[in-house]
Amino acid sequence: MVDKHILLISDGRSPTSKRWIDALHKLKFKISLVSTYPLTIEHDVDQTFILPVAFSNAGKEQTPNNGNIKGQPKKSLTKQLIQQFRPIFMLARYNLGPSTIPKYGNILKMIIAEIQPDIVHALRIPFEGMLSRYTPADIPLLVSIWGNDFTLHANANKKMRELTKEVVQRADGIIADTFRDINLAHQWGFEPQKPTLVVPGGGGISLGEIEQARFEKFFPEDQMQNAPIIVNPRGIRAYAQSDIFFQAIPLVLRRFPNAKFFCPAMSGKIEAERWVHRLGLKKSVTLLPELSQKQLWSLFHQSDISVSLTTHDGTPNTLLEAMACGCVPIAGDIDSLREWITPGVNGFLVEINKPNALANAIIDVILNPSFKSRVSIENFERIKSRAEISNVLDRLNDFYLQFL
Repeated sequence: MVDKHILLISDGRSPTSKRWIDALHKLKFKISLVSTYPLTIEHDVDQTFILPVAFSNAGKEQTPNNGNIKGQPKKSLTKQLIQQFRPIFMLARYNLGPSTIPKYGNILKMIIAEIQPDIVHALRIPFEGMLSRYTPADIPLLVSIWGNDFTLHANANKKMRELTKEVVQRADGIIADTFRDINLAHQWGFEPQKPTLVVPGGGGISLGEIEQARFEKFFPEDQMQNAPIIVNPRGIRAYAQSDIFFQAIPLVLRRFPNAKFFCPAMSGKIEAERWVHRLGLKKSVTLLPELSQKQLWSLFHQSDISVSLTTHDGTPNTLLEAMACGCVPIAGDIDSLREWITPGVNGFLVEINKPNALANAIIDVILNPSFKSRVSIENFERIKSRAEISNVLDRLNDFYLQFL
């Protein structure tokens, strides 16, 4: 089929958006993008519109005017202020953000009338899916659900619950990265006879590209040899238990003083720097800036263990990528991650809020190098059968065709 035109509504800054756009190109779609955040890069799409719902332009860098991005906000707060008072900012978004949606919803209707897409696809419920409710009824609306949409954001307050329910009931199809979220969608009012699809949120894992990153060493080999290497790729997030992670490190160091911990996207983060200083971890912990995709994969290849300790989650892309690179995954024992990790077989799931539990799991892996070898083989096969990109693209194409 030719001239398939999809309007993607997403946080255009996110790696997930870029991956999804790449996937849609491979499926031969014409792509338009509504980004709910200001952009600092151009995507390979036909046209881009900026609709900064829920104060998403606060604290964001201004994008140079390139003539292709319409509606770019010109003013912003400082990033440092937003970072320092992030919990207060998130509370304000939950309480006041919904009130901004009608204004931008009406603009979205005008955009849709102008560009006439065949499908509208929102890449999460808050606040992109909430905005997408303004899609006219004669145009199919698909909504992707991420791991925190139902378990965290939807229950923030009464209005967030109401809007979440409206999004789910309006959607013609739902894509999720866990079966748990499909079940939850039905509980929120999604009709059982409507189509659903469960695939990785990033559009699939390119095993060829990941394997190539093995040869692009992020750190010199002499820095990474003869020491257990643990990486935490989750950064500082409201639902990531960074405090528990840092508290577990001294417990590991008592047993393995030479262990090294690498933390992408934590450089310059006040919370991370405070923990490193408070616990005297400077010699063992490296706080890194945000890494490129290839740099992150290279770091995974050089690491033994990947830690992803969260209170809410779907299927993190970093979890699948770490598994594909041979890291032993250690994650919080929550429903969504049980779909990927069988404790003691291909990784460990630990009780959240307990540094001892995390430290013991890390120590167990270090003490059993043969376990890591078995896990590497097992996880490569799991990713290949369930998340490899060509397989995912075939399933995604079939799903979209139902609505054309």
